[in-house]
Amino acid sequence: MTTQMPESVTVYEVGARDGLQNEATVIATADKVEFIRRLAASGLTTIEATSFVHPTWVPQLTDAEDVLREIDLPGAVSYPVLVPNLRGLDRAVAAGVRHIAIFGSATESFAQKNLNRSVDEQFEMFAPTVTRALHEGMDVRAYVSMCFGDPWEGDVPVGQVVEVGRRLYDLGASQLSIGDTLGLATPGRVHDLLDAFDTAGLGADVLAVHFHDTYGQALANSYAALEACIRTFDASAGGLGGCPYAPGAAGNLATEDLVWMLDGLGIQSGVDVRALAKTSSWMAEKLGRPSTSSVVRALAAQPA
Repeated sequence: MTTQMPESVTVYEVGARDGLQNEATVIATADKVEFIRRLAASGLTTIEATSFVHPTWVPQLTDAEDVLREIDLPGAVSYPVLVPNLRGLDRAVAAGVRHIAIFGSATESFAQKNLNRSVDEQFEMFAPTVTRALHEGMDVRAYVSMCFGDPWEGDVPVGQVVEVGRRLYDLGASQLSIGDTLGLATPGRVHDLLDAFDTAGLGADVLAVHFHDTYGQALANSYAALEACIRTFDASAGGLGGCPYAPGAAGNLATEDLVWMLDGLGIQSGVDVRALAKTSSWMAEKLGRPSTSSVVRALAAQPA
């Protein structure tokens, strides 16, 4: 494992999709659009905007087309969209989306719960979606979830995660995001898994990490990933998010907490942490509860 930290990183902001999708409070379309615009104004250049999952499964994001139409897709900011299958891809193509993501599972139990498919069957579902997306000139990202533990199966063997991740990537993805869905990872386990991916031919240039903060380890795990020279970090403004299929899963790594650490390390992200914290405070008011981000709370407590 390298200890050469990167000079700069990309923050892959997931708050507008992964962060809001499980909220009980219905967020108005206009507020979602304003949220995304504020995120972009803070310097974020990759903002996962919404999902084309069936409304029955994710009712909070039934306004996906409206959101994308209002934010005006062309420009310097990339707005990836989660696409589960060919039906979702049809909607993405019609909306003019250029970047999509697919969401796979490293375990049988979660694949059945989340996709109603076995691990092997998920590849059969994703393959035609990715093939067509590439034909349409889209960029494809692949998520692999439950990389450090599964609520029904317990610890997930490293080799199993690497095999599933390799198969998802080989469908034609440009990047593989390694997901700690339950927040069970610790820095040593992060090193071990990233080393195993590197040995399998998937190095830091094609990997991203996606940490949850259930046990308060998300920031420490991000530091461990920096030590492996990972250059793309998924994070959610204000720590929004969770997983409805993963009991006990807390919110995502807060973008502000990540950027505060990066700033302290002299690693460039292009994000204005104070502007972003104001955006998260604004969204917290819309949701009727305080942000879980330590940095957001600390900056909000400072005198104006």
